[in-house]
Amino acid sequence: MERRLHSLASLLKLCCTAKASPYAGLLQSTCRTFSTHFLLQDVVEDLESTKPSQKINDQSVSLAKSLAILSEESFKQDKIRPLSRSDHKRLLELRIKKRVKAQYKNGKFHNIMENVIANGDTLRDAYDIICLNSNVDLGLKQEYSCFGSLLEELRNGGFDFEKNAVEFVAKSKAKESLVLPRLKLRIVQEAIRVILEVAFRPYFSKISHGCRSGRGHQSALKFVSKEIGVPNWHFTIPLNKEVDRNMLSKLICEIEEKIDDPHLVSFILAMFEARVLNLAFGKFPKGYGLPQEGILSPILMNIYLDAFDREFFKISMKYEALDLDRKYSMDGHSSNLRAWFRSQIKDKNEKLNHVTETGTTTRLYACRFMDEIFVAVFGSKEASQNILSEIVDFLNSSLYLDVEHAADKIEGRDKSHGIQFAGALVRIAMENAAKVRAVHKLKDKVRLFASQKEEIWDAMNLRIGKKWLAYGLKRIKESEIKSLGLSTPLLDQISQYRKEGMKTDHWFKTLLKVWLQDINVKDEANEKVILSKYMVEPALPQDLRDAFYDFQKKASLYISSEEDVTHELLSNFQKIKEDCVIRVEAPLNFIKRSLNRYGLVNLEGHARHVPALIFQDDELIINWFSGLVRRWVRWYSQFDNFEEIRVLITETVRMSCIRTLAAKYRIHEILIEKKFDINQHFDTDIDLTQTDYAPVHDEALMYGSSYSGMCALMLFRVKVPTRNFKCFIMGCSVESPSVYSICVKEKQRFPGWKTGFAPSIHWSLNRKRVGICNKHVKDLYQGNISLQSIEFGALTK
Repeated sequence: MERRLHSLASLLKLCCTAKASPYAGLLQSTCRTFSTHFLLQDVVEDLESTKPSQKINDQSVSLAKSLAILSEESFKQDKIRPLSRSDHKRLLELRIKKRVKAQYKNGKFHNIMENVIANGDTLRDAYDIICLNSNVDLGLKQEYSCFGSLLEELRNGGFDFEKNAVEFVAKSKAKESLVLPRLKLRIVQEAIRVILEVAFRPYFSKISHGCRSGRGHQSALKFVSKEIGVPNWHFTIPLNKEVDRNMLSKLICEIEEKIDDPHLVSFILAMFEARVLNLAFGKFPKGYGLPQEGILSPILMNIYLDAFDREFFKISMKYEALDLDRKYSMDGHSSNLRAWFRSQIKDKNEKLNHVTETGTTTRLYACRFMDEIFVAVFGSKEASQNILSEIVDFLNSSLYLDVEHAADKIEGRDKSHGIQFAGALVRIAMENAAKVRAVHKLKDKVRLFASQKEEIWDAMNLRIGKKWLAYGLKRIKESEIKSLGLSTPLLDQISQYRKEGMKTDHWFKTLLKVWLQDINVKDEANEKVILSKYMVEPALPQDLRDAFYDFQKKASLYISSEEDVTHELLSNFQKIKEDCVIRVEAPLNFIKRSLNRYGLVNLEGHARHVPALIFQDDELIINWFSGLVRRWVRWYSQFDNFEEIRVLITETVRMSCIRTLAAKYRIHEILIEKKFDINQHFDTDIDLTQTDYAPVHDEALMYGSSYSGMCALMLFRVKVPTRNFKCFIMGCSVESPSVYSICVKEKQRFPGWKTGFAPSIHWSLNRKRVGICNKHVKDLYQGNISLQSIEFGALTK
């Protein structure tokens, strides 16, 4: 694109200097359209100063004027779309990339540290990128005054890593520590990230979907569900290893293949020694804006695992193109290209002709998002096991990575419980036909109706039993009053169980114990069943009991008969390949657990208020809940079970928000709903092309923040006059009115589910106090920024 803009700028300047003045209006409006790019800004000034110098034919003038008028009218009517954060960030990265490409010579990049990183313009652009990641307006950003000292340290090699990093230690028994960079080191890391992307990103394999332009969570899941098909076998490869000396040597060798700069390599090694680079395979999920991931880890992980991508291509060539001794698949897939390839490397014997006619036997597909690997195999189970074994051997021997229980992860097409990949559940399901769906619908209606009648029957019996028990105990208690003169044979018999000096409550318990022994109810679960089934039901009329149980029997017989019909239909449909589909579903069970963990629901699943949010401002409380809804709608709108997510939004999150505000003001929920107009913040029938809910098309530019989870901030204290400090968000110059403490709700685990909440914040950051302005608290709640934008070491300066 940059080359095209250079050509356009040259053409426009040529038209200005030549005798093309009648078209100046048209060219001027054209340049205004593209004037947002820095390459064309000087062209606009030249065109505006250009005036017609001579008269020409009236027809040509009228044509030029007509075109110019039409263009200017369209320009006035259609306002130029303002540049977004992604557009600004892309322009800043282009400036750095231009400086990097100028150092390319003889197949490698040279002197990157001296000519690119130790450059004032590069460091300022890197700082602007950090401000854009923090959603700070570049016109209102905090001016950084340490560029001079930073340039001198980089050029002299005297950069102090210990001074420009801060360490946090968890208060647990394990004493886990986390080292995070300060702003000065973060600027250098941002510049190195752009440089590494220029050198390596064009060479990455197509199976890699992590932190690449036009690729990310959405593209990975779309590839798995839409482009692979329905494989016979599929599995994931769980990695688990922190970087050691062997892995670091392998990574440096990969970097030196493209970049010839000992100073840059030594700087990267020094960052590893200072532990400000947290490159870990497995351990915690990637791409969620967690502080422990860092900004260099994604590109370094892609550089390291690119060797696996190349090796997988060799394995696929081995099984798809060169293996002629496999049995042929029955799914009908074939490839003329693979058959031709075989014909070039083998003699055309009878066996080869059979392969050419029938097609290939085994086909492999892989999809990698950072350190999560999904493999699909069309072929036999033996072939899939051999492929898995070869992949694991390569990861262990060549990349020094550990693989956890990979043999247990293979799932077939017939029995697929689902595999966790990129935070979602991927499973093979049967696409029900119209008959199957109709049978399911009618069967569910009958089952629901029968269960409702049974619940009503038990509830009425329990109500009668409670009234009977209360009346009986009341009569026994009244018999103690001698003045009433109540004396019957039954009361006299009951009074025999009361010993001398026994209190009334103890007497009641003794009577109930004797009664329970008489009716023999040792195996029953609770007192409700005892009162309903053993006391009230035997006393009901016989015809009423017969009618109820006859109805329940007929309903169960009908449901069982329909289940047989359903199984028969499904057995027929299993023979049809088109009925099998790959479903990508949101992890509902884990989402509900997270709702309970963060206090939105109780153990029974009912919405409740969140005590940690009560002391925050009304707008921030609503933004916390609406931010969760925003994430769900943006992430799961294309998932197969989005309707169930919609129910959680309307019945759980919305009610929890209302009850939190009601608990804060101690007024009725209906009044809260009217006062704050809650429904507009939880509307799921929205246009996904809107700015707030639109999916991020280029996740590489907004890596981390586009899938950052909801975090829990507890208000620690409001602003005090004795100590004022600025917002901890990098680049923000606004004073922080409040101090918040971060509440870690989930321990680290890998891989992580996309639940809408932060999957695994490092435990050392639990209860850490940060000062954040109201704007950035809202951005953090809404998912516009991530925890990586917070400078946690601001309090320790």
